[in-house]
Amino acid sequence: MLNNDVFIFDNAVHNYDLSDANMARPDSGLDRAFHLRLGDRRRTSGQELTYGNGDMYASFARRWNPKDLGKLLFDDSATDMAMVQAVVLYDVYKKGFAPVEAQYEFARAFPDRVMFCGGVDPLYPSVEGALEEMDRQVKVLGAKSFKFYNAHIGKSWRADDPVLAYPLYERARELGIKVLQFHKGFPITRARLEDLSPLDIQGAATDFPDLTFAIHHLALPYFEETVYIAARFPNVILVLSGTMHLPMIAPWQFKDYMGRLLRDVGSERILWGSEAPLFGNPQPMIDWFWNMEIPEELQDRYGYPQITQQDKRRILGENQARLFGVDVEAAKRQARARERTAA
Repeated sequence: MLNNDVFIFDNAVHNYDLSDANMARPDSGLDRAFHLRLGDRRRTSGQELTYGNGDMYASFARRWNPKDLGKLLFDDSATDMAMVQAVVLYDVYKKGFAPVEAQYEFARAFPDRVMFCGGVDPLYPSVEGALEEMDRQVKVLGAKSFKFYNAHIGKSWRADDPVLAYPLYERARELGIKVLQFHKGFPITRARLEDLSPLDIQGAATDFPDLTFAIHHLALPYFEETVYIAARFPNVILVLSGTMHLPMIAPWQFKDYMGRLLRDVGSERILWGSEAPLFGNPQPMIDWFWNMEIPEELQDRYGYPQITQQDKRRILGENQARLFGVDVEAAKRQARARERTAA
């Protein structure tokens, strides 16, 4: 059973907009349908009734709002804090998959529990425009990090590009931002898979050793590449977003991934991320992860260590708290105070 004193800081939450009104192309519905199918296969049953109108597709193919997302994340799960992340896929969605202003709205609705992670793209409209938007998102909206998505339908940019990418990192440094995050691996649109390879993180991590680069989704299917990168670069961290619900369909595979990460990277550089609300209420996966063990067969075959409660505490929240300067004990006291008030 999950201990009450476990601090849970969800790195990957999106107040997304998958409504018809946000479709940017006549064929954007194809990309939306693929994305929603990922969630449909990984949500526990019944969530279309709890958080929607009873129809699985229609319940999640909409614009979410702070009230609904707050209920799912904070009322119905043990999550203490979250980072809400902008995803600026302007080629498919007019305002982005997870619009900047919508993420800010969620952070503003829960100011003591939610950090805002902004998002920009040097191709939309330009590097200069992205730099101006970074200034605004930090100085006006209070962004604590930035999330980047390199690949679009028909064009892309690399994380190690000195013309397109490095000015963004330099501006982040000037603004006091220390953690830069990247969607890597399987595209959530019809962009080319190879444009989301994590290999371009190596040059960025080498040239900006004072910044931390977060690779989301373990960059699947580029898992081998991701492990070899993270093992060698101490300023690269890995986020389990998009993979934490894999146990719903392939628990053995997830345990294999975790064993390899513990062996070659270490639990100090792994973060929990739920992808809520796309994958639904995260509580079933929090409980599953807390009870998970690495099977002896995997330990014997590959030299994986057993996962400990300390590893789980780090992954579920303590690593994220350390990265962003959160006082865990103070956050726990706030949580207990909220529980007393609610009671």
